[in-house]
Amino acid sequence: MMHIPNRLRRYRFFEIGSNHYYYDDMQTEEQVTRMVQQSYLPLGQTLADMIRLSRGKFHCAIAISGTTLDLLEQYSPEMIDVLKQLADTNCVEFVAMPYSYSMASEYNENEFTEQLKRQKEKISELFSQSSTTLWNTELFYSDDISLLAWKLGYKTVMTEGAKHILSWKSPNYLYLSAVQPKQRVLLRNMTLSDNLTFHFSDSRWPDYPMDAEKYIHTLAQFPDTEELFNIWMGAETFGIWQNAETGIFEFLKALPYYALEQGMTFVTPSEAAKQLTGTERVSVPETVSWAGESKDLSVFTGNDLQQEALQKLYAVVERVHLCKDRRIKENWLLLQDINHMHYMDHIDHGSTSYESAYDAFINYMNVLADFLQLVNEQYPDTIENEELNSLLKTINNQEKEIVSLKQEIEKLRKKKK
Repeated sequence: MMHIPNRLRRYRFFEIGSNHYYYDDMQTEEQVTRMVQQSYLPLGQTLADMIRLSRGKFHCAIAISGTTLDLLEQYSPEMIDVLKQLADTNCVEFVAMPYSYSMASEYNENEFTEQLKRQKEKISELFSQSSTTLWNTELFYSDDISLLAWKLGYKTVMTEGAKHILSWKSPNYLYLSAVQPKQRVLLRNMTLSDNLTFHFSDSRWPDYPMDAEKYIHTLAQFPDTEELFNIWMGAETFGIWQNAETGIFEFLKALPYYALEQGMTFVTPSEAAKQLTGTERVSVPETVSWAGESKDLSVFTGNDLQQEALQKLYAVVERVHLCKDRRIKENWLLLQDINHMHYMDHIDHGSTSYESAYDAFINYMNVLADFLQLVNEQYPDTIENEELNSLLKTINNQEKEIVSLKQEIEKLRKKKK
């Protein structure tokens, strides 16, 4: 998974109403450059080598947010070229995800739908792909999200193999949604994935030092009935969490050789969903994620600061959807980035320059206050949400009718020729 947030600058209270630019471009560029040079580029090159050396037998998936693609186009276009080359191999699936790596699936169905649509268009434009597999932000998944994803055309959903939803069951199978039996559910193997992210270079880890042959041997010890190993992690595992000096890239590059030697194969999420027949259903009444020890939403919604920020942000979703102002639209996407909520977590407020969760909250709320003021100027908060929804529905219907009429005109033109 690849995601880089746009960093907010120090935005003071007295700037509200007078300065409408919120971002620390220098810090964001530095972050993009560091991530690309230390992680994304060497990882992309390693994946290309794995595909080439295995003669196309190595397959994998990449989840990358739309806002990250925008940053790469701006600051590191060479990384876009590497991703395009990977797409051209037909061995890499670019799975669907919300455009701005947001919490939209929890707060507004229309926003979630719009972000997935925009992301789909971006992936199609850059990589000529369209996936029916969903990687939601932070692997968010619940029975409700399952139903929504199915309605939007996503036949497979990837999520965390959390113990509280699996109980005694293994994540190493293809599962079915409890509320939509035709939908496939892939569950991340936390142990196999997190061992690489957090323990690969830890001399205190019982399996240290780890190499590709030993790792594949570990997989081979599982019962033959266990059909699938979902090993997923953030791309920063390679080069950031585990720097190049640890040998992490050499380890990765050697995996296909030893796996194929053991008769193992590699599949993308869509391929796994097509090749395997799930029988067991997994029920997830409350949203699960891959974040924190509790594997739920608490890292992002667990305190009053986060809840207030999210409530005020998503209270204006209908108004933003009506806006035609490009600046408002772009700010809306960037302000939804889930990292802003992570910075407000009292226990772990992420890799950030904020001194505390409260410091992050104050800065974000100053920015949000100015943003809300701009939205209110176009669609005052005196207008009820019901009126806005009705207006938005009318506009959307008109836009659909215009598209339909244009298509009909095009058909008539072709007939005349």
